[in-house]
Amino acid sequence: MHDDNLSRAGLSRDELGLETLAIRAGHLRGAEQEHGEPIYTTSSFVYGSAAEAAAKFGGDEAGNIYSRFTNPTVRFFEERLAAMEGSERCVATSSGMAAIMSTVLALLESGDEIVASRSIFGSSVSLFTKYFGKLGITTRFVELKDLDAWREAITPATKLLFAETPSNPLSELGDIKALAALAHENDAWLAIDNCFCTPALQRPLTLGADIVIHSATKYLDGQGRTLGGAVVGSSSLMEEVYGVVRTCGPCLSPFNAWVFLKGLETLNIRMEAHCARALTLAHWLEAHPAIERVHYSGLESHPQHELAKAQQKAFGAVLGVVVKGGREAAWSVVDATRILSITGNLGDVKTTITHPATTTHGRLSDEQKAAAGIEEGLLRIAVGLEDLDDIKRDLARGLDRLAS
Repeated sequence: MHDDNLSRAGLSRDELGLETLAIRAGHLRGAEQEHGEPIYTTSSFVYGSAAEAAAKFGGDEAGNIYSRFTNPTVRFFEERLAAMEGSERCVATSSGMAAIMSTVLALLESGDEIVASRSIFGSSVSLFTKYFGKLGITTRFVELKDLDAWREAITPATKLLFAETPSNPLSELGDIKALAALAHENDAWLAIDNCFCTPALQRPLTLGADIVIHSATKYLDGQGRTLGGAVVGSSSLMEEVYGVVRTCGPCLSPFNAWVFLKGLETLNIRMEAHCARALTLAHWLEAHPAIERVHYSGLESHPQHELAKAQQKAFGAVLGVVVKGGREAAWSVVDATRILSITGNLGDVKTTITHPATTTHGRLSDEQKAAAGIEEGLLRIAVGLEDLDDIKRDLARGLDRLAS
């Protein structure tokens, strides 16, 4: 790791707090002695001689070759995120879905099996079943919180356990320590999608996971500007993932990497603010007569509240809210809003609202939706950083009408 800001002071990343790493780690200053990280908008790099070119292309000498797989700005982002996750290495990708795809292509082959939680992102389900299935890789889906179900689904061919925790959008949790132990007992890897928590709230590798997946598009950016993803883990595993990115090309652009670097600088303070607003809003919604239930692990009514307290610093900012009256009632709440953004994205400073059954999980079959708990009255609210009273009033426009 080339932490110019740290090495100059004779410090290692293990001595520093997460907030410092989010701002200082990863940047190797150039000849211009720039204070901010530069954007290297170049497709290729030049060499002083044929021998130098041969050495770098052959891997005998470190250095930049081609921005599809070696770019300084992308490397700054990779090294900063690796430091924040407490990992040896990070490989950046063009999106969160590309991060999952690259991981599986790198580590699994035809005949291998995956055991995954049912409560993962809808596109992840399609990726596992339709596209990995074409490659001869089988996926079995189980209840995230049912450790016995995970155990029963594992066979000698199982190579990867995959889970989102907290889940999207029901805020279910997987016990990362227990899942890691189960994976390792069966010579498998555990991959955790850490999109909702980020390293500011949860560090799965310190709990025993082998791989962390990020959609950097969400909270790592924090303002809904760019697409990107990342895979984090040991140097040996990430070398395989790097090989996929190098050969297949699902790479992160230098500009997007620079945006994510700026996002990481404020990640910790943003997540604190997101979580505080979300917890207050969850309590308010839970008490509203038009609401059937609120899925949020920060609530004491959540069945996994204690587990959330044990493995997370806070509870995140995504609420699953079930409105009484099914789809018609849920849609009326969405349509009554004037401030909230009606969009499928999350992790933004702007509060977003969506109806998962017809958007983010709309491509799933009715059976798959039912298994994942995606009911017609469910709304997903990703709480942003607006004035909390304004968010409440905006939701109340539709909710109060339903309750009257």
